[in-house]
Amino acid sequence: MLEILKKRRAVRQFDTREVERSKIEALLEAATYAPNDRMREPWHFYVLQGDSLKGYREVALHYLQKRFPTKPHLVESSMAAITKTPLVIVATSAIVTGDEGATKDNTFAVSCAIMSMWLMAEQLGLGMVWRTRGVGLVHDTALHTFIGATDEEQLVGTLCIGYPAEEITSPKKRTSYTEKTTWL
Repeated sequence: MLEILKKRRAVRQFDTREVERSKIEALLEAATYAPNDRMREPWHFYVLQGDSLKGYREVALHYLQKRFPTKPHLVESSMAAITKTPLVIVATSAIVTGDEGATKDNTFAVSCAIMSMWLMAEQLGLGMVWRTRGVGLVHDTALHTFIGATDEEQLVGTLCIGYPAEEITSPKKRTSYTEKTTWL
């Protein structure tokens, strides 16, 4: 398992090949085995392909143009990141009205579900990147509205998935756990 974790990468460049439905379903099934408080299973996934993926790109473009009206190069480079993405899955978590703690726990659970999907993607030969800011549109209402998420859902991540355009073999630089751990 440690070797799989060390190998996992954020893949941002994909070839144009479509991701097979069986692999998409394997990603979604892996997500459902994530730990979650009180078995609330607080996740919902919106799969974007074809026309819905084109619509997402239009929403992202409109958002970026509005946010960065004087920086067309930033809009262009941000859009390049999603133009060749063959599959996007938007992950949401359930909001528990009147219970901020449970709502946070749900966000943590969906984060675990996303990590499960990432590890499954690695096993399936797929690449993935978890986006929140910019084209991830997690902090804006435009994508929430576009996918038809309810008021009881909050966006946690926009997952760009596909077959990697190239293999990433460089070692991942990480700070040793010994520098990030306090033994009490």
